[in-house]
Amino acid sequence: MKVVILAGGLGTRLGEETDLRPKPMVEIGGKPILWHIMKGYSHFGFNEFVILLGYKGYLIKEYFANYFLHQGDITIDLLDNKIEVHRNKSEPWKVTLLETGLQAQTGGRLLAARDYLDGEDFMLTYGDGVANVDITALVAHHNQHQALVTMTTVQPEARFGMVNTDEKGYINDFREKPPGDLGWINGGFMVCRTGVFDYLKDGEATIFEGKPLENIARDGRLLNWQHRGFWKCMDTLRDKNQLNQLWDGGTAQWKTWA
Repeated sequence: MKVVILAGGLGTRLGEETDLRPKPMVEIGGKPILWHIMKGYSHFGFNEFVILLGYKGYLIKEYFANYFLHQGDITIDLLDNKIEVHRNKSEPWKVTLLETGLQAQTGGRLLAARDYLDGEDFMLTYGDGVANVDITALVAHHNQHQALVTMTTVQPEARFGMVNTDEKGYINDFREKPPGDLGWINGGFMVCRTGVFDYLKDGEATIFEGKPLENIARDGRLLNWQHRGFWKCMDTLRDKNQLNQLWDGGTAQWKTWA
């Protein structure tokens, strides 16, 4: 089963980070967040990826085209125009990189992947979110039902803490607002049957999270997979800094690989 990753958005809320590179190439622990997502899937044995490009997609192409140079030691022979790679640390990945246009919406980008999926079920996620989702269990859950799409839902952390006040109006305690107060949301990490393409009727302008998913749900074909473990979307600089702190501190729960 192939993994389709949406990696074409502008990422405007990350400020200067995305002036020079696409959001999936913003680094966590010295590696693009896209790499972290792919490592998570690879841990469960899924090594074929279709990455849907848009904004500055050429940088993602260059990253994978030069993957050996990024990962290993090299000797460059300028006289004979040769490059020798030493101690190669490559991954067992097959990566298809598709240009889907700068203005395409998520559903429009997904349409571009149709001819590369061999008519088989596929997984779909976003290029800016990491989690410790049990992918094997997710796929098994999908296969046990007749749903068109199985969506991982998560309970996001609140952005602000809470205060407790005594009877005189004095604040006496601070605490983080617990996850769950905001309900369940789409966390990506979906499994889809190919019939999902029948719902993408507006071409490039199709917003997958709009009418398509709404109609799939209305038809009783959208299955929920609740994930209560770690999940975080890198939407802002604050998110990026938090993820880096977790990685640097050795507490990156999404690191399911050895």
